[in-house]
Amino acid sequence: MKEIILILDFGSQYTQLIARRVRELNVYCEIHPYNKIPTSLNNVLGVILSGSPFSVRDTDAPAPNLSEIRSKLPLLGVCYGAQFLAQNSGGEVLPSKIREYGRANLSYVDRKCELMEGINDDTQVWMSHGDTILNTPNNFQVIASTENVEIAGYKVSDEQTYGIQFHPEVYHTTEGKVLLKNFVVDICGCSQKWTPDSFIEATTQALKEKLGNDKVLLGLSGGVDSSVAAVLLHNAIGDNLYCIFVDNGLLRKNEFEDVMSSYKDLGLNVKGVNASDRFFNSLKSITDPEKKRKAIGNTFIEVFDDEAHLIKDVDWLAQGTIYPDVIESVSVKGPSATIKSHHNVGGLPDFMKLKIVEPLNTLFKDEVRRIGRALEMPSFIIDRHPFPGPGLGIRILGEVTPERVRILQEVDHIYISNMKSYGLYDKVWQAAAILLPVQSVGVMGDERTYENVVALRAVESTDGMTADWSQLPYDYLSKVSSEIINKVSGVNRVVYDISSKPPATIEWE
Repeated sequence: MKEIILILDFGSQYTQLIARRVRELNVYCEIHPYNKIPTSLNNVLGVILSGSPFSVRDTDAPAPNLSEIRSKLPLLGVCYGAQFLAQNSGGEVLPSKIREYGRANLSYVDRKCELMEGINDDTQVWMSHGDTILNTPNNFQVIASTENVEIAGYKVSDEQTYGIQFHPEVYHTTEGKVLLKNFVVDICGCSQKWTPDSFIEATTQALKEKLGNDKVLLGLSGGVDSSVAAVLLHNAIGDNLYCIFVDNGLLRKNEFEDVMSSYKDLGLNVKGVNASDRFFNSLKSITDPEKKRKAIGNTFIEVFDDEAHLIKDVDWLAQGTIYPDVIESVSVKGPSATIKSHHNVGGLPDFMKLKIVEPLNTLFKDEVRRIGRALEMPSFIIDRHPFPGPGLGIRILGEVTPERVRILQEVDHIYISNMKSYGLYDKVWQAAAILLPVQSVGVMGDERTYENVVALRAVESTDGMTADWSQLPYDYLSKVSSEIINKVSGVNRVVYDISSKPPATIEWE
């Protein structure tokens, strides 16, 4: 039986983090909007209610029907979830007299309660609420307090129902993982058998049963997600998987050849297509970032469609969709109003009537990497930094030409190669070189020059949603700058970007 922890999302910024923490315990979980509770709860061993930007006192506050969950399954309310359970049971939730945002310490812990077992007195927790639970029904027992919040945690008598007003999922709650393990493993009884190996085994079998002898088409990008999806599918259906890797002329230096070689070593049935001229023609005279993305995306669709029609009787289109994409599409707040076109090269036209298969759509990015390692895929692919679908096309500010791509490829190659040789590559979330539409005066030998400026960018992050600029060593930056200026014709000035996200983004376009 597949064991599931169900997480009901009320729109909290931390909901995905709850899921990540549960999965770190080798327990499978799914996030569903609070108003779309699955009709079948057969495999659900426990339920977690997330926090929310709403107040339970709002007239339009989220109010799920928990009649099939409450008292029938272990239930943990976090922040808003705890306040909703309390108010819905006849308790009182009011605006806090002293608001608690950020770090706090528990002043009372009832370690006799199974949820709080192993939690130390005075342990640090993370608070983020403007309301507080002032009164609860008689069958609610206080299991945790802070100096300012008496009912920081509670348990309902004769039920496996719990509520906490702090966030156990965030790093700043120092024993949050202990609390979540108490709930997920000890109270819900999950076996902690959801591992990369078990995922690979179950997914491969499911793909065999789903696809049979059908042909499947997959567009490879060279990135982690599509590559891991390809290996999983290949393990299931062999050469019935047809992979297409398009060289749009906007890849890093030697990347097309290197990635193709890696794919061949993995035994994939892959065709490389050099379409760089078509992409450069589509980009002529375009300087607007969004128009560049659309031109690249539309050209990719045309190239992919041409290649797809050369393969007869294809039934399925495989995609490297991962779980955050799925969550976003069914978010409590609704699908995003604007699709970030720089995240995807492009979809397929409607006239390609193919069924969709997405073997990674239950995984987060870090889990995809773990699956790739378990599949013994090369680190060259698994540990790659994120790279935008339009490639260097959006790292060249202004018009994209073959010569400007050549310049940036050389700069990027020096930047990344030195980063690897200095042992810095794996410490950085993403690194990029940007060719600016700016020229500056310089002096080389006895001659004055008027050449291009490049910016170097490196950030540290866990998920790309927020990022801090990387404080790279001065000796490394000095060497890279000198090497770029001396070796790359057309560049006479190098600058380093020290902006964090927010307010800046990671990419410049």
